[in-house]
Amino acid sequence: MAEGVVGMLILKLGSALAIEAIKVGTGKLCRQAKASSVVRLFGQIRDIKEELESMQSFLQEAERFKDTNNTTASFINKIRGLAFQIEDVVDEFTYKLEDKHGGFSVKIKRRFKRIRTWRRLSLKLRDIKLKLENVDRRKARYDMRGIAIEARNSDAHCRSTDQTSYFPIEENLVGIDESKNLLINWLTSDFQQENVISTVWGMGGVGKTTLVAHVYNTLKIDFDCAAWITVSKSYQVQDLLKQIIRELQKSDLKGELRVDIVDMEKRSLVEIIRDFLRGKKYLLVLDDVWGIDIWFKIRDAFPTNSTSRFVITSRIHDVALLATGNCMVELKPLEAHHSWELFCKEAFWKNENRICPEELQFLAQRFVDKCNGLPIAIACIGRLLSCKSQTHSEWEKLYKELEVQLTNNAILDVNIVLMVSLGDLPYILKNCFLHCIVFPEDYLIKRKRLIRHWVTAGFIRETEHKTMEEVAEGYLYELVNRSLLQVVERNESGRVRSCRMHDIIRLLALAKSNEERFCRVHDGSVSSSAENTRRLSIQSANIEQLTLSSEVQLRSIYVFDNGLTIDSLKSFLKSFKLLSTLDLQGSKIRRLPNEIFNMFNLRFLGLRDTEVEDIPKTVGRLQKLEVLDAYNAKLLSLPESVATLRKLRYLYVATDPKTNIKGVVAWTGIQVPNGIRHLTDLQALQLVEASSETLCHLGALTELRTLSITKVQREQCADLCNAIMNMTHLVSLAIMAINEKETLELEELCLPPTLSKLEIGGQLDRKRMPQIVSSFSGHENITLLALAFSKLDEDSFSCLLVLHGLRALWLDKAYEGKSLHFNAMAFPKLRLLSISDAPQLNDVVVEESALQSLVHLSLTDCPELKALPDGIEHLRTLEKLYLRGVSKDLTKKLQNKEKTNECNDYLKKINHVRRVTVYP
Repeated sequence: MAEGVVGMLILKLGSALAIEAIKVGTGKLCRQAKASSVVRLFGQIRDIKEELESMQSFLQEAERFKDTNNTTASFINKIRGLAFQIEDVVDEFTYKLEDKHGGFSVKIKRRFKRIRTWRRLSLKLRDIKLKLENVDRRKARYDMRGIAIEARNSDAHCRSTDQTSYFPIEENLVGIDESKNLLINWLTSDFQQENVISTVWGMGGVGKTTLVAHVYNTLKIDFDCAAWITVSKSYQVQDLLKQIIRELQKSDLKGELRVDIVDMEKRSLVEIIRDFLRGKKYLLVLDDVWGIDIWFKIRDAFPTNSTSRFVITSRIHDVALLATGNCMVELKPLEAHHSWELFCKEAFWKNENRICPEELQFLAQRFVDKCNGLPIAIACIGRLLSCKSQTHSEWEKLYKELEVQLTNNAILDVNIVLMVSLGDLPYILKNCFLHCIVFPEDYLIKRKRLIRHWVTAGFIRETEHKTMEEVAEGYLYELVNRSLLQVVERNESGRVRSCRMHDIIRLLALAKSNEERFCRVHDGSVSSSAENTRRLSIQSANIEQLTLSSEVQLRSIYVFDNGLTIDSLKSFLKSFKLLSTLDLQGSKIRRLPNEIFNMFNLRFLGLRDTEVEDIPKTVGRLQKLEVLDAYNAKLLSLPESVATLRKLRYLYVATDPKTNIKGVVAWTGIQVPNGIRHLTDLQALQLVEASSETLCHLGALTELRTLSITKVQREQCADLCNAIMNMTHLVSLAIMAINEKETLELEELCLPPTLSKLEIGGQLDRKRMPQIVSSFSGHENITLLALAFSKLDEDSFSCLLVLHGLRALWLDKAYEGKSLHFNAMAFPKLRLLSISDAPQLNDVVVEESALQSLVHLSLTDCPELKALPDGIEHLRTLEKLYLRGVSKDLTKKLQNKEKTNECNDYLKKINHVRRVTVYP
């Protein structure tokens, strides 16, 4: 992945040259240096950029087969090392070129010092450029044609190994019955429907080919002809058509396909396939397809007046969408009991009963757990163990080896299968994927945090129509669609809220990361070195085991151990002046070491969930800072110097998010400095206290996507509404009153059409509710609404029914009516409805066809509610029903303690709901 390092460096060099253009255009360059040395440095940067651009295409091709060619691997490593050196020089140069701190005398002294600095950096760049040219000359000795041939051979080898690494016998198939039956049904029923495409997708090694092969071998005799095609990533359409003909020839008992296809063109091949299949009932499998273009390039070969059944397997979700109707199976890792069953069949195949001996069960379970349900991994490890002595000591020894790396014989098959997925990624996506290993094993990776990491690491670039955050979210979905990340939770709008990396995928990524010097993980298990890497993930407080040298130039440090002390951190950070990311989330440190504020290159400072009580005014030195995340820290105030951080994009300073109110943001915020209006690049500001000065300045923050403001008073509402009118990109807005008795006058609020999430905590004037709601009722984009203390009743609540796009609605201490009526077609997209602290609510009515998408219904602290919602039986999509603090009568009926007919009738109403939770 040197092409990833070089690609990112080219972007950084381009940014440096943009600075030159600005300074030349304003005349500042000439004034700064008397400037021959500075101009010379810019010239060297330009030369190096051109050199790297010419080399990049070679690196992309060479990367594919460096594992089989030591000379090429050495060349790539040298390029990577030189790229790191160039990055160090450019970062120091651009910082010192833009540094403006200090008074007149300080600036004069600094100007003289910089003459020496420019000379030093210029000499260093010249030396690097010579090394780069020498390496480039060596590169010229390579035969590019040989590279291409070897790359194809390598790809073919991977494909071959991929297909043969795990093809179990029928009796070893486990956990596929449901998917198998679905697939068989789609392929064999309703032959009146001429053309059916079924798709099976999932991560590499999850058993797609195994499932389809079993179904194919079972059904192929029921068709006039059948063909199994393994699709190469670097396929050619003509070769693919020839492969289809060759496979069809095997089932051609009449000899209709005895033709010489060696020199045929595409048109002739298409005609041969079409003529042969016309009027026949046939089955065609396309295994391991990597792009939807394949289907559209070959579909003309298949006649329309035949009964055709196609099965496509893929690791990519977009390919799976080629399915006809709902004929799509997503294969997921095996359940725990199926994993154990498969392991025993593979590990103890020599035993007649295939049962794990009791003395090995604990270790066996640890092996199974390590595989996280991935069939190919379970099978590979099981096979390996079957060749070992069945003793505790032998197995324990092998487990310790497995903990270190997956490099033993059969286990290599797993790496080969999964390496194909990684090799298919463009370099920017590879960087984003490898970054995920900074998180510990089984860690829940939050979407927003991951995106902020990617943006500040320089992986993301704005496009003409998308922000960096939108581009980054697209990359996240690409990794999910390629089955390299697993979605754990989605929000009510269907967006990924959190994801996780499969353990086996993570082991592969870790090995790749170490090889590429991308990131080093320190978990405290052994002494380790932070040398030869740009990123360090600290997962143990024992950082004394880490060895450093004066040449180490880390760019990112991520801390995942809350036992880290301020003293150990202070001594550790002294060496890293070029650090761009320092994420201390969850650490229990109370103050920040001064060394942090000398890191001129810092872009991300993560203090979320820490004990940090104060940020010193020296934070103003961090002029490149883009993210200051102190959400749920212990801050009481922010220094005025924060307002000088002109590149800041995210400012999270909520100090106490703990509240009994669900769905509504915390009460406690922070007063922001008066100069907040200067932070015009801000995308997120959360959570700030309202003041007359702050409200006057907020209108200047026109790029905000997220705004949360608290302690709003009635008389401040007009200024707040005026400020919000300028925020034309706003996506999430939270407004909290100074207390629960304060009335918020929001009838003048004009929300931007981009808004999707709205949270309001404070009383709303019932008479003005139609005016308030009308200001955002036309916005189909509003998907989440949370109200607290709003004093809604039956009439004012009915105003909300016009919000047809809502997917989540929270009413917390917000409803004072006695009945709640959802008329037909109300909230057609709503998935979550939560009503709490409604002391008078005694009747809920749901008409048929209302709430037709509802998945989760929560009713809490409604003591007068004596019956289930009338019409709850119509909510066929309902999966979760949560009741707490309803009337004692209703609680008893649902808990069926009396076992009466009335109780049984109640339970029948909610018999379709998967999970019903009832608390007194």
